[in-house]
Amino acid sequence: MSVASRLRVGVGLAFGVAHSLGAVVGAVPLAAQDIDVVEMTVDDVRRGYASGAFTAVELTHAFLDRIRTYEGHYNAFISMNPDALAIAEQLDVAYAGSGPVGPLHGVPVVIKDNIDYGGLVTTAGWEGFSTAAGGVDMVPSDDAAVVSRLRAAGAIVLGKTNLPDFAGHGTRTTSSVAGMTLNPYNVDKVPGGSSGGTATAVNASFAVLGLGTETGGSIQNPSSAQGLVGVKPTYGLVPLEGVVPLSGTYVDVVGPIARTVRDAATALDVLAGPTEEDLATFAAVGNLPEEGYVAALDAGALSGKRFGLVGTGWRDDFLPLDSATEEHYRRAVETLKGLGAEVVEDPFAGSGFKEAYGERQGVSTQGAYDMLLYMRGLGPDAPFDSIEEWEALSGREYSRGRRGDEEGPPPARPSATEAGDAYQAWRYRVRMLFRSVLDENELDGLFFPQAGEPNRPVVEDPERPEYTPNNWAELPSNIINDLGVPTVTIPYDYYDDGTPFVLALIGDMWSEAELLSYAYALEHVTQGRRPPMLVAAPAN
Repeated sequence: MSVASRLRVGVGLAFGVAHSLGAVVGAVPLAAQDIDVVEMTVDDVRRGYASGAFTAVELTHAFLDRIRTYEGHYNAFISMNPDALAIAEQLDVAYAGSGPVGPLHGVPVVIKDNIDYGGLVTTAGWEGFSTAAGGVDMVPSDDAAVVSRLRAAGAIVLGKTNLPDFAGHGTRTTSSVAGMTLNPYNVDKVPGGSSGGTATAVNASFAVLGLGTETGGSIQNPSSAQGLVGVKPTYGLVPLEGVVPLSGTYVDVVGPIARTVRDAATALDVLAGPTEEDLATFAAVGNLPEEGYVAALDAGALSGKRFGLVGTGWRDDFLPLDSATEEHYRRAVETLKGLGAEVVEDPFAGSGFKEAYGERQGVSTQGAYDMLLYMRGLGPDAPFDSIEEWEALSGREYSRGRRGDEEGPPPARPSATEAGDAYQAWRYRVRMLFRSVLDENELDGLFFPQAGEPNRPVVEDPERPEYTPNNWAELPSNIINDLGVPTVTIPYDYYDDGTPFVLALIGDMWSEAELLSYAYALEHVTQGRRPPMLVAAPAN
């Protein structure tokens, strides 16, 4: 048995997933057993419905059956949606009457369990928000804004995926609610975090696509670890309402994780844009592609473009690249040039960018303020809507560092504090420096390896199984997170251990359409992703 298998806790299965899967799946119809869901895309789903090859109910059964077969080994989920089949049935009725309700009609998706789905528990991975794990269930009254958009587009949310407690780890996905999520490519290598549950679910074809969140690499890292297209959007492009925050005022984002660029673009078309539920999204007005992200995809998009390559002008951490990573990266650069692009070696060298980033300013009250706002939005039917009410119900003290002054008033809005002013002044200065490097070198974007070395082992030292450092070799993060700029990951090749080598395309604010198009051009030529071979969970 592998180290990862010995360490795996599996609490989530014991507390919820195994039981809820039994209730949701039931007997699998014969038609559903014939549906091959492996690597299924949104376009595949559309064609299947249009041709009558399957219904939404049959497709949902097929995905749930695959989850039932393999989930016990990989532990991607915290909970399942008991209404998934009923929603599929409603969508079949709508389709028969008037066609698809939206661009994701009947598409099975998953969402990270720090994103609200009205009436289902949101744990944020923490046992304190789960009755089954000894806490008190946190049940929002309504959907997060992004979930409302998914459902309005016709998506079927199959379940909520695992994440480290409060999304607090960028390398491993182990929660106090559900235990350890594994990487389907190699269970002894990390799945990435903190959206590792979503990444494993998408990588394993438990869903067509999923939602992750990111504060410091949490969409990119698991997408890189698992050979997926992850979109870390510009801050303000996608609404954050109904998402348990880490740094909601300045940094947090929600974005899609998918197996193809087209699916990621389709999801972003659904998710992006202004809403009064999150006023920060009005910054996106005038910055959305007129015809949408899918319409902007162009297999010839790289011709004539210029990209900056990674170097120590950007950062010191994880550089120079591991030798195997360097070899893959240089081949990727040649592929890029073969598609008509030009490159600039280490454009940040001598710019002072790295030194300026090192002067980062912190805002100590931000977490408490953001959590207060989130809890106030849980709604009138929620069991609690404040930390104080949770403490009264649980009989425990909340000690997660998101409460603020125990004796004083609620924390001030960060932008009303001098610390907030200092952070924003620093961020603006560094962002302008980033932009000047792009402008002076006439760059259309940056072309980096997402990680500076192959996937880390799940356990760094078998003699110390508790030693799980947060040490994914991320090259874009946390820099791009503070800047608020977008990044798109795209799989390119595989290491000898079976885990992926993945590229990161980085641009200035609101450049998602261009980055997705560049990724699409690479994908069109390289077809750099291959599905993992899954192992079924042992029979009970």
